[in-house]
Amino acid sequence: MFYHLHNNFMKRILFVLLTVCSLSATAQEYKPFKVNVSLGYAKALGEGLSGGFLFSVEPKYGLSDNFDLGVRLETAFIARGVTVTNGNTYTGNAGSFGSGLLTGTYLIGNGKIRPFVGLGAGIYSIGSSETFTVTEGQNPPENVAFTSDTKFGGMIRAGIKTGHFVAGVEYNAVPTTALKLSNTTIDSKNAYLGIKVGFDIGGGRL
Repeated sequence: MFYHLHNNFMKRILFVLLTVCSLSATAQEYKPFKVNVSLGYAKALGEGLSGGFLFSVEPKYGLSDNFDLGVRLETAFIARGVTVTNGNTYTGNAGSFGSGLLTGTYLIGNGKIRPFVGLGAGIYSIGSSETFTVTEGQNPPENVAFTSDTKFGGMIRAGIKTGHFVAGVEYNAVPTTALKLSNTTIDSKNAYLGIKVGFDIGGGRL
């Protein structure tokens, strides 16, 4: 009986040791620190608006080979516009949208080509607009300009990673800016889509 209990105990100890070794080996398959650098196109989602160039830098730390925490710092150039309650749309010159988001990204699988999905949340800094002349029905024209603004927003992303190369699409959900005039309300849409390609500096598997 003692031999039987001793044998079971040794088997359990061996199982725990093998499990710890396996986890240690997995933990050493990746380098946790990396910095993503990406370029792309910022597509404005408001009616009649146009997008432009974007640039982002995102330091990331891998909690595992499949999950990264990061800080995305991005500048996007988007033509800011306004939509009046009657449906008229006015488009201005491109202005900068800056953002700083905390991000979480999950990489699926362990193959050479790895899909990923992710979320982010943080602060968006929206640049001021040029002056618009808004005409509403029989009312006299009014000159309108949106000042710079800061809003809390979120981001969802999806894409693929192969080696150090990364390509993805990000939807930036930024609240609309509304401005009430004497006889009407005008909106400036701030949400935009980012289509990006880039690469990770550092990181990767050992």
